[in-house]
Order: sequence, then structure tokens, then C-alpha cells
Amino acid sequence: MHSPFATERAFHRLLTAAGQAPSVLNTQPWRLAAVRGEFAELLADPDRRLRVSDPRGRSLHVSCGAALFNLRLAVRTAGHRPLIWLLPNTAEEPLLLAAVRVSPYGPASGRTRELYDRIGVRRTNREPFGERPVPPHVLADLRHAASCEGTRLVTLERHATADLLEHIAVADDELGKDRDYQAELRAWTMSGNRRDGLPSYVRGPGCADDPAPVRDFGTRGERRGVRFESNPRLAVLTTSGDGPADWLRAGQALQRLLLTATVHGVSASFLNQPLDLRDMRRRSDPHHRRGHIQMIIRLGYGPAVPRAPRRPAAELRGTPPARPREGCAV
Repeated sequence: MHSPFATERAFHRLLTAAGQAPSVLNTQPWRLAAVRGEFAELLADPDRRLRVSDPRGRSLHVSCGAALFNLRLAVRTAGHRPLIWLLPNTAEEPLLLAAVRVSPYGPASGRTRELYDRIGVRRTNREPFGERPVPPHVLADLRHAASCEGTRLVTLERHATADLLEHIAVADDELGKDRDYQAELRAWTMSGNRRDGLPSYVRGPGCADDPAPVRDFGTRGERRGVRFESNPRLAVLTTSGDGPADWLRAGQALQRLLLTATVHGVSASFLNQPLDLRDMRRRSDPHHRRGHIQMIIRLGYGPAVPRAPRRPAAELRGTPPARPREGCAV
């Protein structure tokens, strides 16, 4: 069986799959390089890093981790087993986030194909959700999806959700006073004919609720406010550590659970303002028994929404900096 990195057509399929991943402000901060047709390297794109809100590169790594999971699915559904090396040569090649080799493995499972088929269907949904609660068995499946990638999804009860929404509102107010943060936000939310960022048609309506279960992207008061669900369902994705490898695992877990949610017809959006503020202020993240929070996720049943713009696959092709040295199979 030929390697999925060996032909232009096969590699284009991998580029397309990876490029559909969610990313912070839809920056799509990744590139993918094929090395001698034998393996692939996932590279960070430093020109797409958010210098103000993501000084540690945490959000960039989470975004690239999501792209890596899509790449794994594409490799697996092509009949191969992906073998992953995370951060194979950090000291000499800091932009090299992962290397992927393959071995023949036979047909993919039904669930793997189901997740792969949802890559192009998944959307971030910032519209009001319905009042229908997410059933316990669906939440259990999402928690299982996160655990498969070595992370934990903690679903919050009503009082904890209310407390977190208040915390998000406080963080949002503080970020609203930061001119550099707001300028960076505007740079990635400007309308126009572009292949990245968040144009108005994917940002959703303004929110009349306080505290709001959706981001306003610096446009508070500029859009007509509508009512959102009365009891938002929030969850947090946590990791045991808080370094680059943990962030990459968080991204893979995030995409696995988002695709699993899509299988169940569940919508999702994100409320990561407190995490942005934590990163910007270099504030320590106190260790909690449930881990370090990497994503704050809103779950529910929303209407159909359009897809955010995407860069063409040809733009995602990178130049390999070096070969990986050692690692372990995933």
C-alpha cells in the first residue's frame, strides 16, 4: 500500500483535512510538509501567531493539535496507522510541532470513518441554542472522546456555569480596555473577501443577556441583541500539565470531541477570554485536581450556520526543516 505522503493527490487530501480544523480566531496557524514521500511534518506558522493574546503560543499549539487530529483521521481512513512524534526536535526546530509516519493497518473502524466524514460538516456555532438539554449519554460520549487523547472534559452544573459566566464577563471587561488586544481582535474580525479570520457572517448576533454565553468580539452595543438559551451548558477541557505537549494533546482532544459532538448533532462555541487574559498577564494557573483548563466550551443544539473561510490547500504546504529523531507511537 502506497504511503499517503507519496503522491500529490494523496497529500492534497491530507492538506484539505488538516485545513478544516478549528483555530483561534480562525488564524489557521499551521503548515504541513511531506518529506521524501515517507513522512509528514506539522509546522507552526509564526506569521499567524497572535502576539498579544497568545504570548506563550498556547492557543497556536491547541489549534495545530486540532489540525493534527484531522490529519490522523485522514491517514487512518486511507488504510494506514499514524505514528506520531510530538515536538521531536524542539531545541533546534521550534516550529516543528509533530512528525507523522505511517504503517499499513487495514480498514478503519466505523467510528473513525464517521468522525472523518464530519470534518467538513463541523462548524463553530455562535447563534442562540435551543432549550433542549444535551442528554447524559451524549455528554458521556464527549467525555470519553476527550479521555482518548489523555485529557479530561469537565461538564459544569448550573451554579458552576453561572459562576464561570460571571468570571468570563469580568475578563471580557478587562480585555475591552486593552488597546493592543482590541486591535489584534479587529485585525482578525474584519469583513471582506478573505480566506481566514472571522467575518461577520460567522460571528453570530449580539447578545441581550448579561452575562453573555457568547463572545461579542469587541462589538458590544454595535449589534442588535437577542436572547440566548436560559441555561447554557458549559464544559472545560483540561490537561494534567500546562506545556506545549499538553497543548497539542488538548487540540487533538478538542477536535475529537467536536467531531463526536457533530455526530450527535450537538453544536459548540468557545468562551476563552479568561484564558487569553491569563496568558497575556503571565498569571500562573493554579493546579487543580481536575487539571489545567485549556478550553471553555459552550454546548447545545443550534441552527445550521455557514462555514468560516478557509485557506486553499496549496497555501498550507510547508518546507520540512528537519527529520524527527525519536518518539513514541500514538
